[in-house]
Amino acid sequence: MSAIANPASTRVGFIGLGKMGLPMAGHLRRAGYTLCVHDPVASQVDAAVAQGCAAATSVADCASASDIILSSLPNDAALAAVAGELARTSLKDKVFADTSTVSPGLSAEIAAPLAAAGAAYLRATVSGNAVIAQAGTLTVMASGPAAAYERVLPLLKCFGKTHFYLGEAEQARVIKLVINLMVAVSAGMLAEALTLGQKGGLEWRQMLEVILKSAVGSPLVGYKVPPLAERDYASTFSGNQMIKDLDLILGEGARSGVPLALAAHMRQMYEAIRAQGEGDLDYIATVRLLERTSGLQSR
Repeated sequence: MSAIANPASTRVGFIGLGKMGLPMAGHLRRAGYTLCVHDPVASQVDAAVAQGCAAATSVADCASASDIILSSLPNDAALAAVAGELARTSLKDKVFADTSTVSPGLSAEIAAPLAAAGAAYLRATVSGNAVIAQAGTLTVMASGPAAAYERVLPLLKCFGKTHFYLGEAEQARVIKLVINLMVAVSAGMLAEALTLGQKGGLEWRQMLEVILKSAVGSPLVGYKVPPLAERDYASTFSGNQMIKDLDLILGEGARSGVPLALAAHMRQMYEAIRAQGEGDLDYIATVRLLERTSGLQSR
């Protein structure tokens, strides 16, 4: 496990080709890695094959053809299923690096069977949306065996601009929940602030510009000002996805004994958005919800 991954000598498997996984796999292929991919959605596999990847018919086949296996999966259940299939194969001298947002508890559960199968298990969570994944500028936050991190780091650099190694266990899972908690609360803050500003007579675009240039301007606000200026709620990360993450966050808070009142409030706000049939809109549709409940016509 001491060899450093490089395109000439490393076979890579990628499982899960959704909004995040497909562009990450594309960056690896363009960097020169030989890629074997698997996803239950045939059109996603076809898109990867069009970029020069080889298709595997199963998780096991993908693993057997790979030295390093990466995955990008939607939830705990999907990761548990993939890890279960992997653990039934021989993973000697292989690394399994998962980039998904899942619970620290589930992540810890799958570590033992993966180790028994011979794999080094790296938690390699990413911060950023599909647009940032396409640009190859994700932030990567990893934990697990240090040697596995060093082995996989060249691959992580293909789609990540910034990289952190956080420890030997579930630290990467926890930091991802910490960040997404702040994203959710920021969406609520923007909704209240922008609605209050409109009620007070502020012009929409000018208000956004002032906020962006003020002390509260941030990369997150910067990402959202252009679509908000156009009232564009097409999803880069949906309200339904935020509900899933908030459930993970609240679960971790309960396990850790940390009261998360703001997270609980945002969970209810996103439930209201979903109840109105808008759960597939971008998570910043909190603005649209609060405008409506404040008597403003959503434009």
